Amino acid sequence: MQQKVDTIIHADWIIPVNPSNDVLQNHALIIEHGRIRDILPSAQVDMQFTASTTHRLDDHALLPGFINAHTHAAMNLFKGLADDLPLMDWLNNHIWPAEKQWVSEEFVADGSRLAIAEMIKSGTTCFNDMYFFPDITAQVAANAGMRAMLGLIVIDFPSAWADSVNDYFNKGLELYDKYKEHPLIHTSFAPHAPYSVSDEPLKRVQMLANELEIPIHMHIHETADEINMSQQQFGIRPLQRLDKLNMLSPSLNAVHMTQLKKQEISRLAETGSHIIHCPQSNLKLASGFTPVAQLLEQGINVALGTDSSASNNNLDMFEELQLAAMLAKAVAGQAETLPAEQALRMATINGAKALGIDRETGSLETGKSADISAINLNDIATQPLYNPVSQIVYAANSSQVSDVWIHGKQVMANRNLTTLDEEELLDKAKNWQNKLTA
Repeated sequence: MQQKVDTIIHADWIIPVNPSNDVLQNHALIIEHGRIRDILPSAQVDMQFTASTTHRLDDHALLPGFINAHTHAAMNLFKGLADDLPLMDWLNNHIWPAEKQWVSEEFVADGSRLAIAEMIKSGTTCFNDMYFFPDITAQVAANAGMRAMLGLIVIDFPSAWADSVNDYFNKGLELYDKYKEHPLIHTSFAPHAPYSVSDEPLKRVQMLANELEIPIHMHIHETADEINMSQQQFGIRPLQRLDKLNMLSPSLNAVHMTQLKKQEISRLAETGSHIIHCPQSNLKLASGFTPVAQLLEQGINVALGTDSSASNNNLDMFEELQLAAMLAKAVAGQAETLPAEQALRMATINGAKALGIDRETGSLETGKSADISAINLNDIATQPLYNPVSQIVYAANSSQVSDVWIHGKQVMANRNLTTLDEEELLDKAKNWQNKLTA
């Protein structure tokens, strides 16, 4: 007897990511109440299930939606504002002054919507954000049906969001309480960087993160200048300082990490810390090279993020995938470093592990949330097709993403956003452009 479910999606290939290296041909995903009920050969589906909605996606691959493990979503409105500059010049003389003048609830709402639209259209179903007014980004993400982890910002200086360190903590904890049971919105502590957060707030972050069992998301060892500043101010490297504060742990998401010594890599492995690799931003700001091969050899979990559109200049995880795989080979001097399957894991299940949500998302498995991206591989860019995983990593582009589901809800259908108004977003982006250039 057939069982009624919400959605059935047939595709030529399903790439579950877990187990590793599996590619299922001519299979279907069975979705009920936002979750994956079953994965079956298409020929068997009609005998067991009937659905309210059935999709037959010939020439498509279904894979877990990408997890963008490091973003500053609202900064989409600063895209292209200040290019071709080193990090500290870019921050001190361009980005921070622009933020001081323009960041507001309206700015964050409009910038976050624009970013979420861009991410959905490039197959991303979850992002890990660090920016002011995270309460506004949380509302925008929830309304758009987007999975997000919002950073509870901590920084030593006041901003439009909070006027003191205590204010950052109070507002952050209020946001945590509001969304702790939400199916799509999660929270983490987000101290900006070792050079912008002093010891006492960092101790408090670690204490509360342990108490609430949420991650910590922080820029660390991004540039050589950061290392030099720390040695001048504290007499030790930033990672040593954080280790003394007991911050190296499985809860830590250390972003960038381009300046690492062998003993630091070993210490990160010992403590179970996670690394968020942002290859495009690191290259554009000339920050350095994350030693991905050495990190993986030590068993460290490495995930991928785009950083902000102000330093990337996009939120396209396809580009991060391709660049991460090829850059790792060049830095290691070995072509077999970071093969396509491993790179895809960095963009999916590894991101979920870093954020502590791998039981919920990051792979297509029975019982997990139906966070799915459908990619049309019948395209000039990906034909002829010998290996779908390899083609997705090395040849596909975001325009081939046709459909996206998050927790079983279709948020993009045949390239059309279903929860956001693309024309309205474009109009608002142009309005902000006019304001910022007036």
